[in-house]
Amino acid sequence: MDAPEEPVPPVIYTMENKPIVTCAGDQNLFTSIYPTLSQQLPREPMEWRRSYGRAPKMIHLESNFVQFKEELLPKEGNKALLTFPFLHIYWTECCDTEVYKATVKDDLTKWQNVLKAHSSVDWLIVVVENDAKKRNKTNILPRTSIVDKIRNDFCNKQSDRCVVLSDPLKDSSRTQESWNAFLTKLRTLLLMSFTKNLGKFEDDMRTLREKRTEPGWSFCDYFMVQEELAFVFEMLQQFEDALVQYDELDALFSQYVVNFGAGDGANWLTFFCQPVKSWNGLILRKPIDMEKRGLIQRQEATLLDLRSYLFSRQCTLLLFLQRPWEVAQRALELLHSCVQELKLLEVSVPPGALDCWVFLSCLEVLQRIEGCCDRAQIDSNIAHTVGLWSYATEKLKSLGYLCGLVSEQGPDSEDLNRTVDLLAGLGAERPETANTAQSPYKKLKEALSSVEAFEKHYLDLSHATIEMYTSIGRIRSAKFVGKDLAEFYMRKKSPQKAEIYLQGALKNYLAEGWALPITHTRKQLAECQKHLGQIENYLQTSSLLASDRHLTGNEREYFCREILSFASQQADSPGHKIVLPMHPFAQLRDLHFTPSNAVVHVGGVLSVEITVCSQMPVPVHAEQIAINVHFSIEKNNYRKTAEWLTKHKTANGIVSFPAETSPFPTSQNSLPALELCEMFERSPSDNSLHTTGIICKNVHVLLRKQESGASLEAPSGAALESGAHVLKCTAVTLEPGPNAITFRTQAKEPGTYTLRQLCASVGPVWFVLPHIYPLVQYDVYSQEPQLHVEPLADSLLAGIPQKVKFTVTTGHYTVKNGDSLQLSNVEAMLILGHEENRAVIYSNMRAPATGGESTMLGMTEPHGKHKDTQKAGHCMATMDHKVSIDCPWSIYSTVISLTFSMPFRTTHSLLSSGTRKYVQVCVQNLSELDFQLSGSHLAETGGRTDLRPVPLNTEAEQRIHSRQAVFFVWELKWTQEPPPSLHCRFSVGFSPASEERLSVSLKPYTYEFQVDNFLTLYSVRAEISPPPGTELCKTGSLCSLEVSITRLSDLSDADKDEALTEREDYFSTKLMYEVVDNSSNWAVCGKSSGVISMPVAARATHRVRMEVMPLFAGYLPLPDVRLFKYLPHHSAHSSQLDADSWIENDSLSVDKHVDDQLDSGSVQSRGSTRSVASSEHKGLPMPRLRALPPGQAFNASAGTQVLVIPSQDDHVLEVSVT
Repeated sequence: MDAPEEPVPPVIYTMENKPIVTCAGDQNLFTSIYPTLSQQLPREPMEWRRSYGRAPKMIHLESNFVQFKEELLPKEGNKALLTFPFLHIYWTECCDTEVYKATVKDDLTKWQNVLKAHSSVDWLIVVVENDAKKRNKTNILPRTSIVDKIRNDFCNKQSDRCVVLSDPLKDSSRTQESWNAFLTKLRTLLLMSFTKNLGKFEDDMRTLREKRTEPGWSFCDYFMVQEELAFVFEMLQQFEDALVQYDELDALFSQYVVNFGAGDGANWLTFFCQPVKSWNGLILRKPIDMEKRGLIQRQEATLLDLRSYLFSRQCTLLLFLQRPWEVAQRALELLHSCVQELKLLEVSVPPGALDCWVFLSCLEVLQRIEGCCDRAQIDSNIAHTVGLWSYATEKLKSLGYLCGLVSEQGPDSEDLNRTVDLLAGLGAERPETANTAQSPYKKLKEALSSVEAFEKHYLDLSHATIEMYTSIGRIRSAKFVGKDLAEFYMRKKSPQKAEIYLQGALKNYLAEGWALPITHTRKQLAECQKHLGQIENYLQTSSLLASDRHLTGNEREYFCREILSFASQQADSPGHKIVLPMHPFAQLRDLHFTPSNAVVHVGGVLSVEITVCSQMPVPVHAEQIAINVHFSIEKNNYRKTAEWLTKHKTANGIVSFPAETSPFPTSQNSLPALELCEMFERSPSDNSLHTTGIICKNVHVLLRKQESGASLEAPSGAALESGAHVLKCTAVTLEPGPNAITFRTQAKEPGTYTLRQLCASVGPVWFVLPHIYPLVQYDVYSQEPQLHVEPLADSLLAGIPQKVKFTVTTGHYTVKNGDSLQLSNVEAMLILGHEENRAVIYSNMRAPATGGESTMLGMTEPHGKHKDTQKAGHCMATMDHKVSIDCPWSIYSTVISLTFSMPFRTTHSLLSSGTRKYVQVCVQNLSELDFQLSGSHLAETGGRTDLRPVPLNTEAEQRIHSRQAVFFVWELKWTQEPPPSLHCRFSVGFSPASEERLSVSLKPYTYEFQVDNFLTLYSVRAEISPPPGTELCKTGSLCSLEVSITRLSDLSDADKDEALTEREDYFSTKLMYEVVDNSSNWAVCGKSSGVISMPVAARATHRVRMEVMPLFAGYLPLPDVRLFKYLPHHSAHSSQLDADSWIENDSLSVDKHVDDQLDSGSVQSRGSTRSVASSEHKGLPMPRLRALPPGQAFNASAGTQVLVIPSQDDHVLEVSVT
C-alpha cells in the first residue's frame, strides 16, 4: 500500500507571490550564487508572446527559488498555479570525473526520474566552473568533458538544457558574458514554461466554464479556478490582465442573476439566496480578504460577501494601475446593482441592513481613495466621488427615518430595538480601522446613537454634497439634495429653513421644464408656506396646484377649496386686495369685436366678447371681471377716416391668443431635438447580441443648466391699474373649461382704446393678466365728410364717354333726403348725367361712405395747344381738367383735378415718285380699347385752291385695334407752282368699337402738321455695267458704276442759299455726292464721294463714273447714292460754326480749289465712309454739308438689282439673297 499522503500546507496568498523555481544539487553552491541571481534576473525585460493573437508584452521576471522537494510537484487535479513550480534547476560544480561517476550522476538520475514521474519537462542543469578548484586538482579532465558527459547522459536531444556558469563570483568580462548567457537562457525557459502551463490552465478553465449548464457545475469552484489565473497575472505584475479575470467573473455572475430574475435560475444560486446576517460593508484595506475568500471556497458566502470580495480585488488592482477614480465609479455601480440583485434573488434583508451596508461601503471607498491621493487630486476629481457622497447621504437619511431620529418626539422603544439590531449586524470593528478616529464604523455607530448626533452627521454630509455638486456645475443634483434637506427641516418643524431649498429646487425645475418634480415641489412648498403664514404666496401656489393636470382630481379640488375658503372668510371683513397672476386661474383664448372692424363713431355701441378657459376643477363665482382700457389721442388722429381705420384692422374682428401649453419660461419646444442612435453589443465569442439600447448624443445640451433671473415662484407683483376707462361684467360664474363673457360700451371720445389688463375678483383675491398680448385696440372716430373721385377704369381717355365714381365719406354728417352735389366743369369737358342715376348708401358694416357714378367726356384740344406730355414708347400724352364740386355740408367748393390721356399718337411722312408727291399719315392706338375710325380728311389750311389732296383710302370706316396703327395716304396735285411750305390738318372721327350708338356726338380727332421743300429738284440714277467682253458681273471683278444726277426744274426759292453761285448766263449750286453700300455687297474702288457744281436749269445732268467690285453672287441691290448741299467756308455762316457743323466738317478734306472734286483717296469696302480730315485744317472754318430734304432728291434706281454670277474658280459659293 502506498504511504498516506502528507497534507499540503495551506498557501498564504500575499502580494509578494512569485513564480516558484526549485533548486536541486549543491545547495551551498546555489546559496552563494543566489544574491547575484535574484538581482540580475528581473533587470532585463523579456517579450512575452501569448496565444490567441493577444498582443505581446514586455515583463520583468522574478522567481521564488526554493529547495527541490518531491512534495512541491503538482498532483493530479491540483489547479493551484501559485504553488506550481514552473522550472527545476540542478546545480553542480563537479569537475572531477570520479566524483561525477560516484555521486553526481546518480543524484542527477534520481532527480530526473522524479520529474518524469510527475510529467515535468521544464528543467535545467547548471555546471559552475571554478578556476581555483581546477588548479588544486591535477587529474581533472577538461571542463568540456564533464559538460559533454552530462549532455550525453541526460540531454540527448536537448543539449541546450545544460549550461555553464564560469566563475560567477568573480568580476571579469568572461564572468559577465557567462552570466548574460545564463540569465537569457533562464528567462527564456521561464517564459516558455509560463506560456505552456498558462495556456493549458486557460484551456482547462474554458472547458470548466463551458460545463456551466450541467447540473453539478458550481460557480464558486469556477471562481477559484479563474482567480488562480488572476493571481498568476498579478504575480507577473500584469495587473490589467488580472483585472480582466475579475471583470469576467463579475459579468458572468451578473448575467446569472439577471437570468434568475427572468425565471431561468441555476441551482448553485441558492447558496447566495440565504438571508443576510452581516452588513459590515466593503473591506478595501486588505489586498486579499482571506475570510471572505474562504467563505466563497466553502460555498458559504452570501451575495454581499461575494460582491464585497470581488470588488475588493478589483479595487486593489485598479489602485495598482493608478486608476483610483475608476474605483469610485465602479463602487457606485456596484452599490446600486447589489440593491437590485438582492431584490431579484428575493434575499431576506432586515430593514435598514442594506442602508447600513451601502453607507459603510461608500465611506470605505472614499477613505481608501483619500489614502492613496493627495488633497489637490481629490479636489480636482470631485465629479468622480460626489456620487458616493450623495448615496451615503441618502442612506443615512433613510436610516434616520427608520430609527425615529427625525421625528419631533424622538425614537420610541421599537426604534431603539431596531437600532440595536442594526448595530449588531455590523459586528465588531475590523482591526485595521480600530485605531482610526473617523472610520466608517465609528461614524455610523455615532450617527445612530442620538438625535443630535444624527442631525450633525446628516447635515454635514448634505452640505458637503451640495457644495460638491455646485462646484462641478451639477446644479440639478444639488437642488435634489436640497429637497431632501427641506423635507428633513419640515419633519423637524423648521419650515423657514426648508423654504430656501424648496424655492431653489423649484426655480431649477421650472427653468429646465421638469413637470412632475415641479408638481411635487410645489406641494411641499405649499405646506411650508402654510406653516409660515405666507398667505399671498400660499394662495398663489394653491392656484398653480389647482390647475396642475399632474395631480388627481381630489388634490386639485382641495387646493381650489383653499382659495375659495380664504375668499369667503375675508369677504365679511374687507381688507387689502391680494393680487395673483391670471394664468393658473384662467386663460384668455380669443376676443371678438362687434362691429368686426373694431371701429365706431362717437356715440356708437361696441361689444367685446372674450372666451376665458377656466383652469379650476370646480365652478368659481367671480364678483367682477373687468378689462382696463388705456385711452390715447394720437397726433393728427382727427385726420384718420373710418375707411383708413378699417383697412388697418383684422377682417373678422377675432383676435386669438396663444395658449399657454406649459407654465415654464423655457418651453420644451424651444429645446433642441433629441439626437438618438441605436447601440448594440455583441458577444466576442459567438457574435450573438446580448445588449441593446438607445444613446442620446446631445444629452449635454438637453440637460445643461438654463440660466434664469429672479425666482420664478416669487409673488407676481402685478398691480391693478386704475382709470376711468374700464369694461366690467359682474356676477359671473366660471365653469371648468371655456366661458364666453360679453362687455358693452358706448363710445364717447374719439381716439384709440387699448385693452391693457384683464382682472377677475373672487372676494379680496384678484387674478390679474397684467398685459394682453398681442395688442388689442378699438378706435372711436369723429370725422368730417370727405369727397373722393376715382375713375372706374385704369385711366381716363380723352374724347370718349367714361364713368367716374364719386365717393362721399359722410363722417358725422347725416345725409338728408334731397341732398345733392353740384359740379362745375370747363367747356372742354362735358358731364353726361342721367336722371335715373341715384346715389347708393352703404352701412358702416361694409363701408362708411356714400357713392355715386357719373359719365364724363374729356374733349381733345387741337394738337399743339394742350400740354403735350407724350413720351417715347407707348406712353400717352395727358391733359388735366379741373372740376369744382359744391357739397351741402360745406360753404367752400372742392376742386378736383382729372387727368385725361390721348388715345392716339400720329406721325406723318412725305413720299415721292419722280415729281409726284404723296402725304402719309400714321395713326397709332396707344390705349387698351379698340376704336372705329371714320371720315378721314386732309386739308390745306393756307386757303390755296390750286392744291388738292386726292385720298387713296377709299374705305369709309376702319377699325383700329389696341397697340396697332392705321395709315392714310393722299396724293398732292396742284395747278400752279405750290409754295415751299404746306400747312395741313388731318382729322378723323373715332368712337369705341365695343359700344353701341352714342347719344352724344363726338368731336373728331385732329392732327396739324407742316411739309417744307417738298418739290423734287434732283433725280439720281445709278447703273452698273459688267466688265468689257462679258455679259454679266462676276464676283471679284471690277464693274463700272455710272451715277447720273439730273436737275428737274429751274431756279426756285428753295435754291436760294449760300451754295448758289451766279454765272454769266446761268446759276449753279454745289452738291456733294457719296456712294455708300450699307449692306456690304459692293466694294467701292476709287472715288466714293466728291463735290460737283450743278447748273440750276431743267434737264441739267452730271455723270460720275467709278469702279465697284461685287463681293457676293446673286441679285444684289445697287449701292446708295446720297446728295448733300455743299456750303463753302467763305459763307457768312462760316464764322459762326456750331458743334454739328464741326462734326460734319471733320469728315471732309477740302482742297484749295473748291471747283475741284473731293477725292476720298482710298478704296472703300463694305460700308464706305468719308475720309478723315487732315490735321492741318483742325481749328479753321471748314465747309459744311446739309442733307437735301427727302422730297427734293428722288432716287430713280431704288429697288433695282443686278445679277452677279460667281467666278469659276471659287470653291465656296456665297449667294446674297435680298
